[in-house]
Amino acid sequence: MAAVAAAADVAVIGLGGLGSATAYWLARRGVSVVGYEQFELGHLRGASHDHSRIIRRSYHTPEYVRLAAAAYDAWRAVEAESRQRMITITGGVDLFPPNAAIDHRTYTASLDAEHVPYEWIDGAEIRRRWPAFAAGEIVTDDVMGVYSPQTGIVPAGPGTRVMQQLAVARGANLRGNSPVRAIRPIDGEVDIVTDDGVVRVGSVVVTADAWTNRLLRDLDLQIPLAVLQEQVSYFPQADLGPFAVGSFPVWIWMDDPSFYGFPVFGDMTAVKGAEDCGGREVDPDTRTFDPDAAMEQRLGAFMQRLAGGQWATPRTTTCLYTLTSDRDFVLDRLPGYPQVSVALGAAHGFKFASWFGRSLAGLACGEPAGRELAPFAFTRESLHRPIDRAAWMV
Repeated sequence: MAAVAAAADVAVIGLGGLGSATAYWLARRGVSVVGYEQFELGHLRGASHDHSRIIRRSYHTPEYVRLAAAAYDAWRAVEAESRQRMITITGGVDLFPPNAAIDHRTYTASLDAEHVPYEWIDGAEIRRRWPAFAAGEIVTDDVMGVYSPQTGIVPAGPGTRVMQQLAVARGANLRGNSPVRAIRPIDGEVDIVTDDGVVRVGSVVVTADAWTNRLLRDLDLQIPLAVLQEQVSYFPQADLGPFAVGSFPVWIWMDDPSFYGFPVFGDMTAVKGAEDCGGREVDPDTRTFDPDAAMEQRLGAFMQRLAGGQWATPRTTTCLYTLTSDRDFVLDRLPGYPQVSVALGAAHGFKFASWFGRSLAGLACGEPAGRELAPFAFTRESLHRPIDRAAWMV
């Protein structure tokens, strides 16, 4: 198959949240962009579907706290152009039981370093502010919380779809059901090998998440990655009032196992909860979509202890977590191939999706990487260590 004339300045491979954002920010710059998605646009096989994701300033390093501000800003740009709400502010509380596996001091120190407002409150105050917690048994007086008023929700599937629509409106060519079989850097450009032939483009952005190593294999570049099948559950409730936005926060239980949940959001008539990093390792091409009954039961038992009452059988949906060794992002040009950039969200990237897109658009256009990208370099030592689940507990 012979290469044809360049179809675009930049190709984006993988059109989940990060890839769709990249296509949008490239098109916003006036750059010609073609996007390839191996499945249909908006598919349910990856990590950018379903209803909602947490967005928050509270993080365990000052660098992430600082980047979160940029993430809010980048989502606001999508809001302004689409005239659709991308961020719903709910407030959020990180719950630390005594001797929690996650050290609260990494959070409070990071917030202090960036002068981000928060409150350090005890269990009695938590129960007073959000009475749903008073109905449970585990938010005792010695449970402490970091309350962040800026925490909220971003829409996963709907947000990805909006960025795709904005990209297309600005001239991007987004191709669903178009797998890329290989990328071949050549003469400062890149050949994209597809089932329809070979297309040459100026540069490539790889946002393929669980399939990243398949595309990097021919370049003799690989990253230790663990792909887990995770799940979220929606629990029906006869009385949703105590769990409404304004009455219930986004929350995270900062222990091992770690659970998290949301107030009732959008058109859902149920309470959402999930366990972080609790799933089994899978191959993204052969995984099933069947919920893990043990995980579902473990979550249901925790939700009952957290907020009391009777939790009915939930509706559960699965997704993929693609985790790096250090659970930090990847956002860099490939060593030896400056015309190829790669990004991974490390299973907490959707809240940053628009920021990823803006940053990747700059790399693809030849701009120097800013200092904020240094921790996410492809060549950092911690990225290439063997997988250790203990590193994910942050």
